[in-house]
Amino acid sequence: MKIAAVEVVVTCPGRNFVTLRVTTEDGITGLGDATLNGRELAVEAYLREHVVPLLVGRDASAIEDTWQYLYRGAYWRRGPVTMAAIAAVDTALWDIKARAAGMPLYQLLGGACRVGALAYGHASGRDLPELFDSIRLHLELGFRAIRVQTGIPGLATVYGVAASAAGGGDRYDYEPARPTASPVEESWDTRAYLRHVPSVFEAVRSEFGPELPLLHDGHHRMTPIEAARLGKALEPYDLFWLEDATPGEDQAALRLIRQHTTTPLAIGEVFNSVHDYTTLLSERLIDYVRSAVTHTGGVTALKKVLDFAAVYGVKSGMHGPTDISPVGMAAALHLDLAVHNFGIQEYMPHSAETLEVFRTSYTFTDGLLHPSDAPGLGVELDVDAAARFPYRAAYLPVNRLADGTLHDW
Repeated sequence: MKIAAVEVVVTCPGRNFVTLRVTTEDGITGLGDATLNGRELAVEAYLREHVVPLLVGRDASAIEDTWQYLYRGAYWRRGPVTMAAIAAVDTALWDIKARAAGMPLYQLLGGACRVGALAYGHASGRDLPELFDSIRLHLELGFRAIRVQTGIPGLATVYGVAASAAGGGDRYDYEPARPTASPVEESWDTRAYLRHVPSVFEAVRSEFGPELPLLHDGHHRMTPIEAARLGKALEPYDLFWLEDATPGEDQAALRLIRQHTTTPLAIGEVFNSVHDYTTLLSERLIDYVRSAVTHTGGVTALKKVLDFAAVYGVKSGMHGPTDISPVGMAAALHLDLAVHNFGIQEYMPHSAETLEVFRTSYTFTDGLLHPSDAPGLGVELDVDAAARFPYRAAYLPVNRLADGTLHDW
C-alpha cells in the first residue's frame, strides 16, 4: 500500500487540534493526532513543510521503518514538536494497517488483556462544598477513580480547578489553553498550597470513605523537598498517585522524593521519548508512566516505553485531557487494552463541538473505557465540520509568586 495523499487539518471546535490524514492508493485513510497545546502551528508547519513531502509514495505498511526514517532523518532529534509530528504519522499508519486488516487496532497489538480501561475523572472546586459536589457528580457519571484538585485560600485562580475565573472572568472547566494573545498570569503561593491540600484529602476521605481511589496533580509546582513533604503528609489518605510533583526536567528530584514518602508517584505528560524515562524506570523512582501517544512518538514508541516500564513493575497512566484529540484518545485506549502493565487512564469527555468534528466509537461504561471493535482506531474526521471551526490563538496560563518571579504552573 503506497501513500497517495497526506493532509494536515487544524481546527478549533472549542480548542485547537492538529490532525494528520493519510490516504493510500487503495483509498484507505488513517488519522493521527499532532496537537501540542499552545504551540499547534509549530507542529502544523513541521508536518506540512518537512514531513508530508517525505511520505507520498512510501509504503504505508512499513510502520517501524517509517518511524525510524523520520526520527533518524532529522539531525535535531526528539523535542515535543518533532515527536508530536512523528506520533501523528505513526498513529495514522497503524490506523490504516488495522483498517486494511478489518480489525480494531488493539488486536494487531496482541489482543485485549482486559475488558476495559479503568478511567479517572477530574473533580475540583474552589472550596470543600463545591469539591464534594464535583466528586458526587463524577461518581454519578460512573467514575470509579477521582482526581482531586482544589482552590487555595488567598489565591483567586488555581490552574486545574473548574470554575476558577479565567482571563476574562469566564469559567474554564476543561483546563483549555485560553484564547488570548499571550498567556494569562496567575498568582501562586506554594506554602499556602502545602498547608491546605492535606486538610482537603482528610475531608474527602472522611466524606467518601477509604475505598475510592484518589489522585492529585501537583502540576510541577514544587521543589523536591516540598514534594517530599506533601507526599509524606498525604500518606494517611492512601492516594492512588501524586502526579507531576516537580518539574519534569529534573530526574534526580524523584530520588529525593522517593526517599521520603511511600505515596505512589506519576510523571511524564511533558516527556516525549523513552530517554526521558530510563533513569526513572531502571531505578524504580516512579510508579506510573504519564505519557500520551500524541506527544511520545505514537503507538510504536509508547508501546516500547510501556514494555520497558513493565520490566521494572511500573504501570501505565496515560495522559488524556481534552487537549488530546479523540484520535489520540482512541489510540491510547487501544494500547490500554493491549499492554499487560496497564494502570489507569485519564479521561475528560470532549465537548459536543469537538465530537461534531471527530466521530468516535469508544465508550465509557461503569467506570471503564473501551476503544470499540470498529476497524482501525474507530474515529472518523469530518473535514467539512472541521472547516467551520478555524484556528484561534490560545495559551495556557503562567504563575507568578508574590515577588513577581515566574513559577511553574
